[in-house]
Amino acid sequence: MSRSLPVAMAAIVVATLSWPTAARQTTPALSVPYTKFTLPNGLTVILHEDHSVPKIAVNVWYHVGSANEKPGRTGFAHLFEHLMFEGSKHVKEGEFDTLLEAVGGTNNGSTTSDRTNYYEVVPSNALDTALFLESDRMGYLLDVVTPSTVDGQRDVVKNERRQRYENAPYGMAYPRIGELMYPPNHPYHWPTIGYMDDLTAASHEDVVEFFKKYYAPGNASLVIAGDIDPAAARKRVEYWFGDVKAGPKVEPLAVPPASLSSVVKETLTDQVQLPRIYLGWPTPALYATGDADLDLVSGVLANGKNSRLYKRLVFDMQLAQDVSAAQYSSRYGSIYLITVTARPSSDPPAAVLARLTGIVDEELGKLRQAAPDAREVDRVKNQYEASFLSEMETVEGKADRLNGYYVNTGNPDYFAQDFARYQALRPADVQAAVRQWLPADRRLELSVVPAGK
Repeated sequence: MSRSLPVAMAAIVVATLSWPTAARQTTPALSVPYTKFTLPNGLTVILHEDHSVPKIAVNVWYHVGSANEKPGRTGFAHLFEHLMFEGSKHVKEGEFDTLLEAVGGTNNGSTTSDRTNYYEVVPSNALDTALFLESDRMGYLLDVVTPSTVDGQRDVVKNERRQRYENAPYGMAYPRIGELMYPPNHPYHWPTIGYMDDLTAASHEDVVEFFKKYYAPGNASLVIAGDIDPAAARKRVEYWFGDVKAGPKVEPLAVPPASLSSVVKETLTDQVQLPRIYLGWPTPALYATGDADLDLVSGVLANGKNSRLYKRLVFDMQLAQDVSAAQYSSRYGSIYLITVTARPSSDPPAAVLARLTGIVDEELGKLRQAAPDAREVDRVKNQYEASFLSEMETVEGKADRLNGYYVNTGNPDYFAQDFARYQALRPADVQAAVRQWLPADRRLELSVVPAGK
């Protein structure tokens, strides 16, 4: 098979969006139709037809993240995110972006603890370009990865770590939160960016081993969403990915339980102007019972100027520069985090943070005692609904959710079930979530204080 690009000849046809305006009035069943098939090499393919706009999203998830790394070799999943843009056997270094930009496309990638994804958004006559690029790096990356290539991207990643963590205000808090909340043998113990010593020690042989194990088609899923003819798109997928060799089966991770039995306290000193407190709890995994409930707790506490913590700490008392609350959902367990940054004060940082923590505890205590008003919960649910539907307006948004739902639930069209998780919640569920998952006597309290104060 020739792995060169044909000249794209398809015409661009303009269509119009039709989804959002009728949604509330007619309340149609929330569904994103798809077809799914598996190539002989194990690659799962999901196709969604949407002619609203003349563009296509190509979205590849490799079912590997930093959780699949091993101690002493952390940061590999993210390192690969960089290597995948350095060319492959039939794509010279620098051509990946050039070819996509020539057809009016965009692309990017990201790495989490659970997965690595790559995507392209292209005009509907440029599907072959995106499939050629993705299939070539899936099948032929190692043909061009040399020790020099690894050295170059390793230095880029090490600089990224310095920029985003070591030299960033409060940057080392997040790696430390994982270390304090998960035991050393838990796959979420280490940060996705990896440790500097591990990145330094990474060899070309390590990289080759990692790619062969985790970047095989059987450990990936491909979603194509947008202005496609599914039958024709399937033929193009078979053409471009059919010759990619199958790889070994990846065994599921053995994940030990993670919990806190008491309050864990630690203080970091950093080159910052204002002290900050992080309060963290281990919470249910993505899509598990309680996961959506905690998202609503976040909204009640800190989403918007009328949320409880923001109004009291930032607006009324003016003790905090900012406050946030979030459920960081992951496949093998989540972290709930409340973060408060103090305003300038002449008081010692420890005293300032103790006062902020006390007020947070007062607000959590109120929620444990009484459910929030229905109006508070409705406000948060409306915000979530607007965000959810807005994401569904784009083919790239739908493509990523189709892939994520497939990987995490087995059902690509999990849209209605996911949406219903939030719609079904009532104020009493928010109260119950705070009682069950945010106890005052079992949590992390990580303080970051200015150096020299």
